[in-house]
Amino acid sequence: MTNSELDQTQTVDTNICEVTVYSNRARVTRRGKLALMGGEVELVIPQLPITIQTESVRAKGTGTVAVQLLSVRTEKVFSSEPVSERVAQLTGNIQELEKQKLRLEEQIAARQLPLKFVQSLSDKAVAHFSRSLAQPGMNLQETHEFLNFLELRYSQDTSAIALLEEQRTELDRELASLRQQLRQVQTPQSQESWNIIVTVAAAEAGDFELEVSYVVNRASWTPLYDLRTNSNGDRLSISYLAQVNQNTGEDWLDVALTLSTAKPGLGTLPPQLLPWYIDAPSPPPSPMALARNRKKMAPTSGIFSALDEVYMETEESDISLGGMTMPSPASEAIVAQTVTASVSKAGGVVTFQLNSNHNIPSDGSNHKVTIFHDDYPSHPEYIAIPRLVSFAYLQAVITNPTTGATLLPGEANIFRDDTFVGTTQLENIAPGQDFKLNLGIDEGVKIERNLVERQVDKKLIGNQRRTTYAYRLIVTNLQEIEVSLNLKEQLPVSRDERIKVRLTQSNPKIQLGEMGLLEWQMNLSAQDKQEIYYQFVVENPPDLTAIGLDI
Repeated sequence: MTNSELDQTQTVDTNICEVTVYSNRARVTRRGKLALMGGEVELVIPQLPITIQTESVRAKGTGTVAVQLLSVRTEKVFSSEPVSERVAQLTGNIQELEKQKLRLEEQIAARQLPLKFVQSLSDKAVAHFSRSLAQPGMNLQETHEFLNFLELRYSQDTSAIALLEEQRTELDRELASLRQQLRQVQTPQSQESWNIIVTVAAAEAGDFELEVSYVVNRASWTPLYDLRTNSNGDRLSISYLAQVNQNTGEDWLDVALTLSTAKPGLGTLPPQLLPWYIDAPSPPPSPMALARNRKKMAPTSGIFSALDEVYMETEESDISLGGMTMPSPASEAIVAQTVTASVSKAGGVVTFQLNSNHNIPSDGSNHKVTIFHDDYPSHPEYIAIPRLVSFAYLQAVITNPTTGATLLPGEANIFRDDTFVGTTQLENIAPGQDFKLNLGIDEGVKIERNLVERQVDKKLIGNQRRTTYAYRLIVTNLQEIEVSLNLKEQLPVSRDERIKVRLTQSNPKIQLGEMGLLEWQMNLSAQDKQEIYYQFVVENPPDLTAIGLDI
């Protein structure tokens, strides 16, 4: 390569400044400043990750002089040199963890010495006390205190050793992972990467800022929620989080992070339905017909092969060129963004623009970032199914304000008075929409359910045996606030037309629902107690036994 050719190529030092993460990929933006000497030059951005979708590469820029973007292309490069910096980093991490493991083993050994002493002392004490019990004047109080001391020391030592061994097991897992990574880095193998080459022509010498963007695979984000409520369920605090995961091959350090619900990989056009043909099987062709078909198809196949080659060449030679970029006027410094995300919505796409100091390394781990944190109005409701559980379940009905953000589908951790009660899966919740959270059993509402009547009529009515059942339920609100309760009971449902089930009485009055459902909606004031009574009959022929009446 001549000196003139070297002068036409210039390496550009760029940094990642913006990243937009989608559900299964990300768009990365890099910027770098350089000085142009005038004329045509190839600007090279080297060693970019192999996960780049090369057809997505775009370039633009601004400068103090007129600059024309002539072309943008990618070039795959190979390198078998080991990454010495990564080797040194992994080696240092392994040595540090080995030191921590050695300290843990010393602590375990130190804890095992008194444990062995206590075990030995316990064995001797059992033999000594068994002999002493037969002797008069044995001090039982001292014996009890001594045994309590041995039990306490044994419990303390075993608990401490178990905790230390658990920490050692975790260190072993981390060491195994780091050693595996070190073996992979040290193994000589061909490392693939991309160079982005942007050809520009500058009218004269001047400063230029180049911006390139590209889409990478192995990146994603999913919503995650922390939902915190109080004992009464009348207040809900929502922390809207995002789990960002990327293993693209380059770290995102101090970047402006944007999360988007767009799905660029699905295309913009809906699929088309082709005709759905059906036919009757045809008889196989004779050998003479097959020979005639082969003769007819021979020249035609050549024509189609030539057309295919032309089509492939056309596809491969399709190149997109940039246009002229004029210098932009000087602008004021951009005001720093706040910590909470800026939420925007265009059509069905929601984007969350976060602040510009996020660090997401390329390690394949989940990294949590906070989108926003807010309090939501909620209304507590109780659900009771006394046939199964004698206590009520608390539910919180939450309203997403009309001015709020869309809550995307994702996993939610539920906390009640800072106690973790479980997880749930949120569906897509639009502004102004209500949704429910189940908060588990609440012992502040108690239900007593008793079978108060079970009577078989001695006389047959219409050649039918009639059995009467009745239940009484007593619902007590043990709290100091009014509660709303939805109480559900059920009658048996017959699968045989010869067996009839009828609701005969209910207090308060209620209509029988589908599949034998009885449902009362009631409000109980503080320390209030209410009674529910219902009665039903089962009629069947005397020679037929109803199966499943587990009362």
